[in-house]
Amino acid sequence: MKYGKETWVGLFVLVGVVAIGYLSIQLGDLRIFSKDHYMLKAAFSDVSGLKQGAPVEIFGVPAGYVGAISLNMDKQRADVELFLNKAIVLHDDCIASVKTSGLIGDKYIKIKPGGFGETLKPGDTIFDTESSLDLESLIGKYAFGGTE
Repeated sequence: MKYGKETWVGLFVLVGVVAIGYLSIQLGDLRIFSKDHYMLKAAFSDVSGLKQGAPVEIFGVPAGYVGAISLNMDKQRADVELFLNKAIVLHDDCIASVKTSGLIGDKYIKIKPGGFGETLKPGDTIFDTESSLDLESLIGKYAFGGTE
């Protein structure tokens, strides 16, 4: 069976579009096909500067990423979805903190794992959290003498 030039060009373009789509997902670090993570929630009083997709680290090692960040006006807090590698087991006495990478770097979540509480299951919430340090307000207080 003989195919025309249009068929071969169409097939070539289709393969190119699929390849570009795959590379965009891989290089953009999108995780739409990932089945190796589970979700926990964390309740913070302040998550200034934290963005969706930010890394989650345990002992300085990447352990997952930040999902959706939402405002919970009823409970006066910010709810953050954390997607962690399935191999990681956390307990309900762990502590999640918003940290800054370097002096003025991006924000990320650091988890100090516990070990004596109940094991957290997918969908559970980490309530023991530490919000981000507001460097601008600290500098302002120091500069204008409000450091009591």
